[in-house]
Amino acid sequence: MNDTDPTSDTIPASASAPASAPASASGRRRPREWRVVDVIVASVISVAVGVIFWAWSAGYAGIAVLTAAFPPLSGLYGGGWLIAGVIGGLIIRKPGAALYCEVLAAVVEAMLGSAFGLIVVISGLVQGIGAELVFAVFGYRRFTLPVAVLAGFVSGVFMGVHGTLTYHVAWAFEWQLLYVVLGAVSGAVVAGFLSWVGVRALSRTGALSNLAARRAHTERAL
Repeated sequence: MNDTDPTSDTIPASASAPASAPASASGRRRPREWRVVDVIVASVISVAVGVIFWAWSAGYAGIAVLTAAFPPLSGLYGGGWLIAGVIGGLIIRKPGAALYCEVLAAVVEAMLGSAFGLIVVISGLVQGIGAELVFAVFGYRRFTLPVAVLAGFVSGVFMGVHGTLTYHVAWAFEWQLLYVVLGAVSGAVVAGFLSWVGVRALSRTGALSNLAARRAHTERAL
């Protein structure tokens, strides 16, 4: 990857950089290495979504009333708490982005006074791991609609399992399983599909011009 002059055969081997030298040694940055702009944008996204998380948590009281007759249906509301990880992964496109954004958004939610208390930070960690795993499986190289939907789906599974172990331990297994399934569906649609559409729209405006997702609106969906 180093730029060398093909005519420089007279330069002693000891004076030339080895072919395996890290990119930073030649002044270049590895494609997956975070830049300052990546950290700034990921942080801004996380703070903004953290406010959404806080409002989403406040609205859960109404959802609990509506689903009182059959509580597992509340899993359909869960996708709103998963968008930070998927959006972060789709925009930054580097290792750790999904996890970073989901956790930081959860921290912001907690600081604003979430109805669920500080445990939302643990929830953010679990959910962020779910989305991060999907992007990692694809080597942080594919950011198509199916990948985004799968990231939201898996994050929803993680959310559902964590929720059953934290809040719904007393439920029958059938209810717990349905809650996980509905959480995964909500994650796929709200956090996966809608985040993918949103990132493409942002890319079209030029707002992502300095980021890896700057051409997202021209990329194939599948």
